[in-house]
Amino acid sequence: MAERLYLDWNATAPLRPEARAAMLAAMDAVGNPSSVHGEGRAAKALVERARGQVAAAFGAVGSDVVFVSGATEAAALAMAGRGLATAPVEHEAVAAWGDGSLPVDAAGRVGLDDPSRSAVQLANSETGVMQALPGGLAVSDMTQGFGKVPVAFDWTGVEMALISAHKLGGPKGVGALVIRRGLDVASRIRGGGQEMGRRSGTENIIGIAGFGAAARAAVRDLDSGAWDRVAQLRTFLETSLEDDINPTILVGKESKRLPNTSCLITPGWKGETQVMALDLAGFAVSAGSACSSGKVRESAVLRAMGYGPGEADCAIRVSIGPDTTEEQVARFVNAFRRLKDRRRA
Repeated sequence: MAERLYLDWNATAPLRPEARAAMLAAMDAVGNPSSVHGEGRAAKALVERARGQVAAAFGAVGSDVVFVSGATEAAALAMAGRGLATAPVEHEAVAAWGDGSLPVDAAGRVGLDDPSRSAVQLANSETGVMQALPGGLAVSDMTQGFGKVPVAFDWTGVEMALISAHKLGGPKGVGALVIRRGLDVASRIRGGGQEMGRRSGTENIIGIAGFGAAARAAVRDLDSGAWDRVAQLRTFLETSLEDDINPTILVGKESKRLPNTSCLITPGWKGETQVMALDLAGFAVSAGSACSSGKVRESAVLRAMGYGPGEADCAIRVSIGPDTTEEQVARFVNAFRRLKDRRRA
């Protein structure tokens, strides 16, 4: 039996060996980072080293980075009580704090009038569509773009950004809110005043160490052109399906997208049915955001782009990474075609 293929990198990227090694080393740090003795200082040094690594990879400085449990918590910390305008294409963690009033065109692009009162993602997790972020934007969810495309926080002009470790090969359960210097947020978790008074609670040293190592390795991959090769594989995948007799709709292909993401609509073939059939055939893909798994409903992102109910609930997302090979993509294309043809027979 052929090995299973993991094609769901946007849900979570495989753990990088560098992150694993850093986490194993951090397990030996016995001290509490808030303690002043030698063991505590050693633990604190691990946190600060990782803070510097994340900041350097993201084009920020260490004091900008607030470690939290993930991008969901970062969204709450950045957005609660602010009444920011959002678009229906935002991740649910961001949409929960916004008003959903920003318009979206058929290509997935968001329109806005007042950046200082808006939250707009860098890239969509389902379609890969990227936004042109305006200066002065209040908040941006950059979890999908960080590590896949070059981005420098200081250059964007964004006031606050959300990032997550497991999207770039770090561990699950750790992320960061990056805050432009001179700005601040009101802590939502009060206690010992850790993370510069912005997020109390003993730091997740092991996860933070893995985040730092993964961020550093992600920059190396970008610099080496690894994601340019991923983009070529994505083009191969989509071109192969476009040449099919019964072509599948490729969402957002006219827009600038992440190099690894294909959102495929096959009208009349439910997305969750496709996911199950492909899973049985040995391929891990998804029918939308991983945070919405288990919810049988059409994609709000695709509906916002103008797709009808017979299309929005018939989509899957294929997201690949630097470890994906051309042979693996070809295997997926052949399996997808067989399953689609079998359904039509």
